[in-house]
Amino acid sequence: MTPRRAALLGLGAGLVALSTPYWLPPRVVALRARIFARVNGAEGITFPNDQVGPDRFEELYAHPAAVGRSRGAALSDLFWYWLAPGPEVHQEHLESGPRYDEVARTTLAVLAGSAPELTRAAARCTAAVLDELAPGRASLVRLRDLMMPVWAEFFYERVFREPCPPRVRRLITDNADDVVSALKCVRPRHLRRRHRLTRYLVRRVATGSVPHALPGSLSVRERAYYLQGTFFNTAVVQLSEAMAHLLLVLAQHPDAQRRLARTPDDDRYLGHVIDETFRLYPLFGIAHRITTADIALDGLPAIPAGSVLCFSYPDYHATGYDDPCSFAPERWERLAAKDAHHIPFGVAANRPCPAWRLAPLVMRAATREVLRRYTLDSPVAHTRSLPHRAPCLLVRRGRPLPRPVALGARAFLRVRDRFEDVWRAPAQLCLGTWMVLAARRQRLATRYFATHDTEGRPLPESP
Repeated sequence: MTPRRAALLGLGAGLVALSTPYWLPPRVVALRARIFARVNGAEGITFPNDQVGPDRFEELYAHPAAVGRSRGAALSDLFWYWLAPGPEVHQEHLESGPRYDEVARTTLAVLAGSAPELTRAAARCTAAVLDELAPGRASLVRLRDLMMPVWAEFFYERVFREPCPPRVRRLITDNADDVVSALKCVRPRHLRRRHRLTRYLVRRVATGSVPHALPGSLSVRERAYYLQGTFFNTAVVQLSEAMAHLLLVLAQHPDAQRRLARTPDDDRYLGHVIDETFRLYPLFGIAHRITTADIALDGLPAIPAGSVLCFSYPDYHATGYDDPCSFAPERWERLAAKDAHHIPFGVAANRPCPAWRLAPLVMRAATREVLRRYTLDSPVAHTRSLPHRAPCLLVRRGRPLPRPVALGARAFLRVRDRFEDVWRAPAQLCLGTWMVLAARRQRLATRYFATHDTEGRPLPESP
């Protein structure tokens, strides 16, 4: 090989390597979607679709027969795998009935509080964590990681009515981070991390040191699983993700950030920003329901009992708006959320998120605490799944960085994000495929309902 040819080949290889962050990740993501669809099989009908469009989406979602949660869907095996231990008593996956009703009442009692009380608690927890974890003039952070201790402390206080000890906060954040990392296929499950929190909660429940009346239909261990799944998995993860999306939106839209920093008590505009963030980046991707009877909607083909309905929040939220891909909080000046294609907490007729009232209150309080302390800046990609945990530069208000330093930090975040995608996309492909196959082997939901009814009672043994 001539030196010229060798140089050209080297140059070509270098260009391919340098361009990898731009072309490899989306191709791997597309391949992962095809593999997952093949592994999971043909189960599930996704809505909206050509037959049930966005104008009938909520009508179908609210149908009384679209209420099955776990029994009868192989897809449930995957969600139970991700949410273990204790997915059989996770509130989101309980079938409707007396046991669910009792659990739901308990959750509402734990979350109850006046708006001023909840606001003060969220502000206090946020301030304490920010002053602990980002005390300097500038910090490079992952917003989800920064927010997770906030909500660990907040929900610990709701459950136990006492301040959260640092050791227990670490148990909660380790557990929550492990759950969400597995869900996003960026790390495999580490059940030992989750079991450490389970053991702590079992001790608290067994000694009667939970100041709430817990569901009497559950055993001591099941009550611990209920607390772990509802408050220290779902609640901590979802609010950490919600705040990461909201703060990353503000970091990338400086006009909105400046307006909120200048008028922190403008709850109306902050509410519009939150609504627009949830529209663009809904916390739920797909919500699946199993039909308990045939569904016949006027003018549409019948959907037979036992069908798995997959309601796509991102697809629904992208319909019915002018320029749906743009961030435009001002659109909510002329829109009411109840009249728009906007269901960030689900639909009222089909077990909406129990934190639908609490979440906007505490998010506003936390956002004000962040903006009171910092300006935010981030050039990273912003997607609904947020696999990079939202890298961001925080700079103390009133102490701006020299322009070259700020530009250097932005460049670092952008380049690191691009190159992290190169390893993250194949890792998600491999780990995701492996976890889907593992869930199909374990068949946690399928095996559970082979031996228990929907109230958790053992089935009589077959003769």
